[in-house]
Amino acid sequence: MLLGWEALCTAVAGTFICNYSPYQGFDSVTTDSRTVGDHALFIPLRGTQQDGHRYIEQALQHGAACVLADAAYLGVQENTQQIHTLCEKYQAACIRVDHTLKALQDAAAAYLEQFPQLIKIGVTGSNGKTTTKELLASIFAQKYRIIKNEGNLNSETGLPLSVFTVTKEHEVGIFELGMNRKGEIAELAAVLKPNIAVITNIGTAHIGMLGSKDAIAREKKEIFSCFDESSVGFVPAQDEYTAFLQEVPRGKIVTYSADPGSYTLEGLSGAEIRYRGETIRLPLPGIHNVQNTFAAIAVAEYCHIRLQSIKAGIEQIHPLFGRSQIIRGPVTYLLDCYNANPDSMNAGLALCANIRVSGKKIYILASMKELGAESPAAHKAVCAAAFDSDADALFFFGREMCTAAIEQENTANKPFFCFTEAFADKLRDTLDGLLNRNDFVFLKGSRSLALEQFEPILQKERV
Repeated sequence: MLLGWEALCTAVAGTFICNYSPYQGFDSVTTDSRTVGDHALFIPLRGTQQDGHRYIEQALQHGAACVLADAAYLGVQENTQQIHTLCEKYQAACIRVDHTLKALQDAAAAYLEQFPQLIKIGVTGSNGKTTTKELLASIFAQKYRIIKNEGNLNSETGLPLSVFTVTKEHEVGIFELGMNRKGEIAELAAVLKPNIAVITNIGTAHIGMLGSKDAIAREKKEIFSCFDESSVGFVPAQDEYTAFLQEVPRGKIVTYSADPGSYTLEGLSGAEIRYRGETIRLPLPGIHNVQNTFAAIAVAEYCHIRLQSIKAGIEQIHPLFGRSQIIRGPVTYLLDCYNANPDSMNAGLALCANIRVSGKKIYILASMKELGAESPAAHKAVCAAAFDSDADALFFFGREMCTAAIEQENTANKPFFCFTEAFADKLRDTLDGLLNRNDFVFLKGSRSLALEQFEPILQKERV
């Protein structure tokens, strides 16, 4: 049992509407009625397109022991009557809360308080947070029994649901905190209450939501908002916001850096890191991944992880889907399609500039989302950098990127092609006709552009 009914009610500041459940608590939590199991707690959420309250009956049919319902839903008398009828029929309980999303977060925070021995590490930043989380997990797994949020379950719902996977067997929890709106990092920090927190960088991701880098820095800094005197934060030493991030009322802040001379970039093979007399092979390419690695090393050192364990953890890391994935075949390609913003685009172009190939270099750059008013200028800047790059041909994919490419002066007279989302097939055909064996292709863009759709062409046998 994860939590009993009394503890749950206290955590979510809720009241029972009815309780026909023969159980004393719940064994799992979900916000998706299709994944409900026996003795589950179902928390319906309100979104822009769907209202989860519509699926309460389906959740009860699948075995939910309890459902939460918000004040707005239960304010309609017929809904309250129906809840009573359904709960009696399916032998379940219903708890009234003010807001179901906040109730999910509050329940997760209460659940996590049952594990005071757990070392809780939180990671946020504009870029590199998933990779840094994975590096930390690989390193700490050399010594501890760890738990982490899988993939990018780092949101207002993903993090709380991940928290419910913690058990008494775990010694270290490593959780990524993402952001899609103002105030979200503070909410997630209140759930996790990290003992250790890492900020990877302050960039331009989500600038369309928050309006400025200053606002992004203030938001990311909220990961330190639940610190006590024993907490410690890690921030990059060379970031323009380093001084601001170090100003915290409680706990202490440590800086980290990838010092010149401490690493050698080795193109697609990754990098060689020299640390405390040891040579460490990092299998992830690019200076940005070296910086992520030094963030992980700093945390590991603070937690007294042995150097050999740090080395083993780093050398065992492998890319996640859409994040610096290198696929070798007739055509070698670098797939970086999970997200994109000006900082990560420029990092990708810088990485490709250091790659030596025997064939052509072709870059497929797709639109960057969530940039707001900054979007036109940001896309034009990326297009200018692309025209100035060493690519032999450029493909611009997506409305924003195409508009910028056409408006941007191509002083290098570089061959380029523009395709909006509706003409993905034409891009595919054009690319197919251009590729030869031993060519290199770099694919970078926001997730909604789904650049992995072009992989079959890249994997095709060629002469």
